[in-house]
Amino acid sequence: MKYHPIDNSLYIYNRKNFMAAMKPKSIAVFNSNDIYPVSADSTMPFNQHRDILFLSGVDQEESILLLFPDAVEEKHREVLFLRETNAHIAVWEGEKLTKEKAFETSGVKTVYWLQDFDKIFFELMTQAEMIYFNTNEHYRQAVETQTREDRFIAKTKAQFPAHSWAKANPILQRLRSVKHQIELDLMQTACSITEKGFRRVLDFVKPGVWEYEIEAEYMHEFLRNRSKGFAYTPIIASGNNANVLHYIENNQQCKDGDLILMDVGAEYANYSSDMTRTIPVNGCFTDRQKAVYNAVNRVKDEATAMLVPGTLWKEYHVEVGKLMTSELLGLGLIDKADVQNEDPNWPAYKKYFMHGTSHHIGLDTHDYGILWEPMTANMVFTVEPGIYIPEEGFGVRLEDDVVVQESGAPQNLMGNIPIEVEEIEELMNS
Repeated sequence: MKYHPIDNSLYIYNRKNFMAAMKPKSIAVFNSNDIYPVSADSTMPFNQHRDILFLSGVDQEESILLLFPDAVEEKHREVLFLRETNAHIAVWEGEKLTKEKAFETSGVKTVYWLQDFDKIFFELMTQAEMIYFNTNEHYRQAVETQTREDRFIAKTKAQFPAHSWAKANPILQRLRSVKHQIELDLMQTACSITEKGFRRVLDFVKPGVWEYEIEAEYMHEFLRNRSKGFAYTPIIASGNNANVLHYIENNQQCKDGDLILMDVGAEYANYSSDMTRTIPVNGCFTDRQKAVYNAVNRVKDEATAMLVPGTLWKEYHVEVGKLMTSELLGLGLIDKADVQNEDPNWPAYKKYFMHGTSHHIGLDTHDYGILWEPMTANMVFTVEPGIYIPEEGFGVRLEDDVVVQESGAPQNLMGNIPIEVEEIEELMNS
């Protein structure tokens, strides 16, 4: 890993909270991700399952975490199983966790090699009545690939048909949505790396550069600051490309007079940042571009102020829609008749702002969170309004990551990243 070691008190705290929510005489098991094949002997880079990471800090393939608060022996209340390392593996793949290093990383005292899992798991299941399975129930999930969790669940159901089953995900949705201070610090680091990338790009962009060259500038800055790279596939969309919400080709030349919408974010220690900025290729906004840009920025600022404890996600988006409606009326993009005759299920403003304003962010870019429960302190949300005008050949989106505070205004983790028109123009022309 490129990132600095993380204080294992975070994982001790997370496991304590998870186990406090478990039912009596129950076991919970969390598996690492697979290393996914491409073809021949090629594989995708390993990316750890966020749930075992959240509970243990173990960032390694072929790992299992088992939690059993009511185990007869105290040593079996928290157990890690790891792939046994040896000199051959060290030569070909590099250093893997030893039992001692796994304890330092996670705070879990009992560590076995993975080859012992079946025997120890059977012994512990004879003491248990229920098992928590870790299914993916995120509201955006669209998983088509079988995972290690899927295989483990199928095998366990067949082997232990008399045990009852429960879902780990609702507990994790609630726990992961509220960030520990260590997590907030890691997310701040990710946002600060993103800031460095953005400032580098402001100095780089000029008419004639290609979108992929801008992407490369970000990647260079991210990697040199201990990030693995982008937290998600980057969007570098110049001109009318900005009106394609998930434009990821990044293969067009940036032309004088156009805007570039850049939706990018660095990861750090597997935590995401998610930034969008829209800048002029030539360093100067036109009057029309500036008017649209400032309208989006006002919506962003007013939406951010709504992210306080007690706010409901669905009601929040309705209120943001009202703000956007007002701005679109001011820009002449819609009129009062459009609003009066709008479909309640697809309001008039949706013609120019068709996506949501905020989502949870953390270990996943679209992170865990129970959307029908009120917002609470230390939840982290993006705020990302946009106005997309294909008939005028440009779109504007602005996005920051903000932390809900117990009282007072939300904390903007991207507060140091330039966003005002004047500052962007000054930096691009200095």
